[in-house]
Amino acid sequence: MKFLPILLLLFFNGNAQQSDTVSSIKIHNKLTYKQFIAPAALITSGFLLKNTSLNLNLQKDIRNTTGTNFKSNVDDFLLFTPIAQIYGGNYLGFKSKTDFKHQTLNITISNLITYGIVFSMKRTFKEERPDLSDTESFPSGHTALAFTNASLLYYEYKDSNIWYASSGFLFASATSFLRIANNKHYTSDVLSGAGIGLGVGLAVSYWNPFQSITFGKKKTHAILFPQIGNQYGIGLLIRN
Repeated sequence: MKFLPILLLLFFNGNAQQSDTVSSIKIHNKLTYKQFIAPAALITSGFLLKNTSLNLNLQKDIRNTTGTNFKSNVDDFLLFTPIAQIYGGNYLGFKSKTDFKHQTLNITISNLITYGIVFSMKRTFKEERPDLSDTESFPSGHTALAFTNASLLYYEYKDSNIWYASSGFLFASATSFLRIANNKHYTSDVLSGAGIGLGVGLAVSYWNPFQSITFGKKKTHAILFPQIGNQYGIGLLIRN
């Protein structure tokens, strides 16, 4: 078994095509740059709002709707609700895109990738939280994971029942709101977190982490996984 850790920058441009020597990574459906406009817009909005008076005012306005003494730990659980929906959809009569094994794989891979991205950004920006508890405010990890899972739910069931598929975004949005209401994040934090989650969920949903790649006449199996440590990215495990 050979282990080849690499950092990959993934650009999807239409359907992957196979050649005689190396078969390209397969994409279940056509994935275009346009589909990443919304995630990119949310992330950019978060960056633009950082350290502005508007960001502070938005945070205060949201907290005023719940009261400045509001405290709740519901947001610690809401972010996982779409995962339960992914597994429970078939029991409710909705047809999922993939089976239990691939659902579990997608959930694990995407959540680890999201966590790696958020963790590295928190360490890089060292933004102080509104409650001054630490310097890990930007971006919101709860929000990023909530929107990652909501995205997985959406792409898993959108062809079966669009309403059920979209319901995860309600829980993700509620998670974002509660993170601000709990005085743990600014609006900029949750906007960028939502964009990260949407982007990762989109990429993983459209792309199967298990791939067979042919080098000449030999077929190998490749498994992609998040690489978290001194460097952050995606590793590639190749087995002959």
